[in-house]
Amino acid sequence: MPALTPSTALLTDHYELTMVEAALRSGAASRRCVFEVFARRLPEGRRYGVVAGTGRLLEAIEAFRFGEAELEALRGVVDEATLSFLAGYRFEGDIWGYAEGEAFFPGSPVLVVESDFAHGVVLETLVLSILNHDSAIASAASRMTSAAGDRPCIEMGSRRTHEEAAVAAARAAYIAGFGTTSNLEAGRRWDVPTAGTAAHAFTLLHDDERAAFKAQIETLGKGTTLLVDTYDVPKAVETAVELAGPELGAVRIDSGDLLVQAREVREQLDRLGATKTKIVVTSDLDEYAIAALAAAPVDIYGVGTSLVTGSGAPTAGMVYKLVAREDASGSLVGVEKKSKDKQSVGGRKYALRRRNARGVGEAEVIGIGEPPVDDGDDRSLLVPLMRAGEVVDREALSLEKARTRHTESRAELPAAARRLQRGEPAIPTIYDAGSR
Repeated sequence: MPALTPSTALLTDHYELTMVEAALRSGAASRRCVFEVFARRLPEGRRYGVVAGTGRLLEAIEAFRFGEAELEALRGVVDEATLSFLAGYRFEGDIWGYAEGEAFFPGSPVLVVESDFAHGVVLETLVLSILNHDSAIASAASRMTSAAGDRPCIEMGSRRTHEEAAVAAARAAYIAGFGTTSNLEAGRRWDVPTAGTAAHAFTLLHDDERAAFKAQIETLGKGTTLLVDTYDVPKAVETAVELAGPELGAVRIDSGDLLVQAREVREQLDRLGATKTKIVVTSDLDEYAIAALAAAPVDIYGVGTSLVTGSGAPTAGMVYKLVAREDASGSLVGVEKKSKDKQSVGGRKYALRRRNARGVGEAEVIGIGEPPVDDGDDRSLLVPLMRAGEVVDREALSLEKARTRHTESRAELPAAARRLQRGEPAIPTIYDAGSR
């Protein structure tokens, strides 16, 4: 994991700190509490979501410190007593959550934060900004890699989003099955494999296409990928094979009717003897376009805009709610919202995935106050992430483990989960009445 980032303490909302100020004054700031992150619903028509951002979040919580610069910026926002509290802030509570790469459903307690009120409430905005963004990207990426099947996908959306969001998006996409990214900072910071060759500007720079291809091959080798749609695709393919021979790695098509062009290019490559040269397609792909190209002779998909914007769902819709607090007797009691369309279910949650005898998921079972009973084929979903403010297992946060976990979690879902047609969540969420 990378070194600690600069302070994340001001990556929050004003009202988080004014709540702390008022709670310190009322004496309630030290009450033991449980906060929970969940999504009330999935984006319309989606069958499942994918948790991502957990590793980034834990790093950000470790860096949630109010130094002199942060405290000076808050003078006039909160009073001196609150500034004194913030100066000594260290999160020392416990955090449980769904591991990165895990599928989630409406009501899934993807994160459970146990601490006193003041130390837990200030994390709300930070937690949601990271989990909502990364989980939205991973959820879209999962649909794309599912549609792609065994064909690799390249993440290439950096120029379509904020520069830091691009790094996070590359990381989330990798968790959900993308093989590489064009973003070099994601490679440096998170060890996501990077890839890239040339854009149209490189071809246009040279006097003709032949000169551009020749320079690229001499520099990057015959295994490079040549962009063949700057001028005339058939002529470009002919030139590419003439220069590189059958060892040409790949050609990329970035415009036009990709289905028709892929078939024509494949026929031409085979006719020219370049039977092992791969075809990469780009150009505003999403999961539906990828599925439509399933019968085409395409080898690799490059996805940009749709991926980094969540393919129409730029947020996972997660909320951070207080679900239990200490009462006057010292006991933990459930609390919940009753607001129309924004209800929450009170009580500390536990979750397992109910599976049938074949290991296929049938329901998300949520226990309230105590774990639901495992009927023998179930899988517990909440894992310890932080204990007394310390990360429990950094090795478990590796992206490779998250990738494997995602593959296994998605494979565990019923076949309906992988359909792109609009529908209900692949499995229902059931609150275990016996645990209330």
